[in-house]
Amino acid sequence: MAGVFVAILNQTLLATALPHIMDDLEITANTAQWLTTVFMLVNGVMIPVTAFLIGKFSTRSLFLTAMGLFTIGTIVAAFAPGFSILMIGRIIQASGAGIMMPLTQTIFFVIFPIEKRGQAMGLFGLVISFAPAIGPTLSGWIVGQYPWRALFYIVIPIALIDLIFAYFFLKNVTKQTFPKLDILSVMLSTFGFGGILYGFSSAGTTGWGSLPVLVSIAIGAVSLFLFIQRQGRLKEPLLEFRVFKYKIFTLSTILSVIVFISMIGSATILPIYMQDMHGFTALESGLMLLPGAIIMGIMNPITGRVFDAFGGKWLAIIGLSIVTVSTFQFTVLTAETSFTYLTVMHAIRMFGVAMVMMPVTTAGLNQLPERLIPHGTAMSNTMRQVSGSIGTALLVTIMTSTALDPEQFGVQGLIRGVNISFIVAGILSLIGVFLSFFLKKAAPAAEGE
Repeated sequence: MAGVFVAILNQTLLATALPHIMDDLEITANTAQWLTTVFMLVNGVMIPVTAFLIGKFSTRSLFLTAMGLFTIGTIVAAFAPGFSILMIGRIIQASGAGIMMPLTQTIFFVIFPIEKRGQAMGLFGLVISFAPAIGPTLSGWIVGQYPWRALFYIVIPIALIDLIFAYFFLKNVTKQTFPKLDILSVMLSTFGFGGILYGFSSAGTTGWGSLPVLVSIAIGAVSLFLFIQRQGRLKEPLLEFRVFKYKIFTLSTILSVIVFISMIGSATILPIYMQDMHGFTALESGLMLLPGAIIMGIMNPITGRVFDAFGGKWLAIIGLSIVTVSTFQFTVLTAETSFTYLTVMHAIRMFGVAMVMMPVTTAGLNQLPERLIPHGTAMSNTMRQVSGSIGTALLVTIMTSTALDPEQFGVQGLIRGVNISFIVAGILSLIGVFLSFFLKKAAPAAEGE
């Protein structure tokens, strides 16, 4: 869990430190942005491969390798003399981090019986919700007091301690099936998911009409289509798309995508609104998000227990209803909206997200036969990565394209775009409420069902 925490923390830790890195290494903003983009891309490329890796290697060897890569990458980044070495460090970090999250979920589903998986995934949800939320706030405070390299220095001892504990206490729990590696599938997966992630993550800043975005999305879409077709023909697919034959898993994945787009939208749009249109600092916008993250972290283990007792249906219905109502409260923002209003509404929103995120994921994975759980966790995390990228690009594009000319309408013209982007997020959440009524409590299905 500690390994997953620092791995996810690293995804957002550099967010507010980029200006300091730019000054120190004398690089442009576009170049510096690659430090966060490449982490996301490598993460997204590694996650679909984890189902194969879990079947090929033992739990201990795979986790120690992943954590070792992450630790080595952190050390390289901390002592990097220039941008190129720092970039290599981030790539090595991400290659380890991409394996850890699906692997940890799979371990939880193997060691916990079905009636206690809600609690286990609740603890997992505490980590994956809290870590990215405190990243920008923690980063803003650290770089205000110390050099940016301190962001990596503080991670190194945590990663080393986790490695030591894993070496002495982690046991082999996952089953080794020794699948054969299909090189073409790996290439198609890399170009497919990598192209889609890069294209959509770049679209929000460079525009949908830019050549790199169009080419990247086109290559990604074609590669992904060929990848899915190939997986259907292989006896031992790299990523098993047959998991979508299980209806509750499919429904839970759709609901997870909806709530993740809604969550990532607020984490992206609100800081832009606060800093560019409302005069708040990066640290203040991070502090606004923090109470919501704390509430979500506290609620995840609680909703996990509720899920074990009653299932996920009413948690999802009530949670998505709260998300929908609170999302529409962000459609009336002005240049005078108070910090308190933003903080309270965001906290209520995250309360709703906590009722949905881990319970629906657990409900879907619970229906899968044990053999397919590694593929289910890999697919679930892949969909989360892709939906986060697409959702961010979609909401940022709506925000910029529906904003009015600030010279004519002032700052409220820009805020109009923010309000409309939240209307779209609210409608999406409302669709999620309707779909939640079809969620059922399902036991693991037999292989042929």
